[in-house]
Amino acid sequence: MDKQAKNEIKLQVIGHIYNDYDGKFGIPRQSGLVPEVTSRVVLRPEYQRPEAFRGLDGFSHIWLIWLFSEFWSEGWSPTVRPPRLGGNQRVGVFATRSPNRPNPLGLSVVRLLEVNEHGLLVSGADILNGTPILDIKPYVPYADAVPQAQGGFAGPPDALQVIAPPELLQKLPAEKQPALLAVLAQDPRPAYHAGRQEVERVYGLSFAGFNVRFQVNGHVLQVLAVEPA
Repeated sequence: MDKQAKNEIKLQVIGHIYNDYDGKFGIPRQSGLVPEVTSRVVLRPEYQRPEAFRGLDGFSHIWLIWLFSEFWSEGWSPTVRPPRLGGNQRVGVFATRSPNRPNPLGLSVVRLLEVNEHGLLVSGADILNGTPILDIKPYVPYADAVPQAQGGFAGPPDALQVIAPPELLQKLPAEKQPALLAVLAQDPRPAYHAGRQEVERVYGLSFAGFNVRFQVNGHVLQVLAVEPA
């Protein structure tokens, strides 16, 4: 292998993930935070081979390795401003899960619900609708879980109380309503907004083909409108 080949690796997109996250705003900041949202991982025809998934149904969770395709052309930065630190403090990119990386790869643990002829059904993904999937690996609890691990500055988020008038919530299909409420409870706002008291500010979220507008006052999120996109 020559020097150039060692520095350049060609990866194959094996499929794409499809879900109700129509925009980057509102996607949970980590996988597993909103298990109410299910996603379909649809493989390209050449990878829809049953033998490739033989034994996978024995695992409850899997790793998805995916591409930050929305950031492919933006390059990388050695330091970034993590939302968890309010967006005003810089840390090294390798101390974050920022998409602005030398190789814009994402890594998510999701629950495996079903293995079918076209791919997988999973829950808890933190991945934009239509994102390319590069690989699938089983989650192995005894090796992958480290209960004593330290999380640095990335502590768990505080959930909001969500108030959604029934006449607005019912505009969504019934099976989508719990997922929307769970997404909103995670506080979709940027962290530097969450630390301010901007009661009058109206935010918009695209989810499941609908535009959802809301305001936040303290720890209470009020849904103002739900309209088809």
